[in-house]
Amino acid sequence: MQEKIVIGEILKPQGIRGEIKIKPLLDELSQIKNFRKVYVEGAEYKVLSARFDASAAYLVLSGVADRNAAELLRGKQIEVLRSEAPALQEGRYYIVDVIGCGVYTETGERLGEIADVLPAHTDVYVLRDGDREWMFPAAEGVVADVDVENGKITVNGARFAQVAVEQ
Repeated sequence: MQEKIVIGEILKPQGIRGEIKIKPLLDELSQIKNFRKVYVEGAEYKVLSARFDASAAYLVLSGVADRNAAELLRGKQIEVLRSEAPALQEGRYYIVDVIGCGVYTETGERLGEIADVLPAHTDVYVLRDGDREWMFPAAEGVVADVDVENGKITVNGARFAQVAVEQ
């Protein structure tokens, strides 16, 4: 498993004093306050302040003193050390752990591997097999089992055929 996990994406500068607005990829936005340091493209930043509202989080990072410095971070991912990330409930997984997992039907037919996860109320998995690509919801009834330790996701073949959309 990877040492760092992505917790959000920097959307834009917020104000003129270097604060950044991020789209968090956490179940609870309030968890953003638990992090004392974050990483952007490998560079470590100390979190000086954190706040959140209904849809976004706002961070002030050491070394990001003004709007111009914050603008340079636009569109980049924010990571934290896995050891500092909140523990997950049973049946929950970090996106970074799902990407790359092989997808199989309950009969053992290999469909491809997860290339991306689009966070939503019900996450949407992007499945790739060579040049072909499908999207399907990671919903109960479609996904039968997730085994990130062994890199394997099992889907109900019939249900998958009903809901998967080829790109």
